[in-house]
Amino acid sequence: MTLFAILLLVALLIAVLAVLAMGLVNLVKTSDAEQRGEGEGPSDRALKSNKLMWYRIYLQLAAVGVIALLLLFASASGN
Repeated sequence: MTLFAILLLVALLIAVLAVLAMGLVNLVKTSDAEQRGEGEGPSDRALKSNKLMWYRIYLQLAAVGVIALLLLFASASGN
């Protein structure tokens, strides 16, 4: 069970890094007009950036949950 949790944690951390990298690439591609807020409503890139941010938050929450479970298992086993 502990090995599964560790592998799950590693997978979650890799996913967090991947989503973070995708968000940074999306940010770099943002044009000057989008940064100044020209146009009506949020741009497609801004909406994508917001969605990526929420994915990263959910993945980080899952990773923290797995860390909490690992700590719970470690304290229960006396390690």
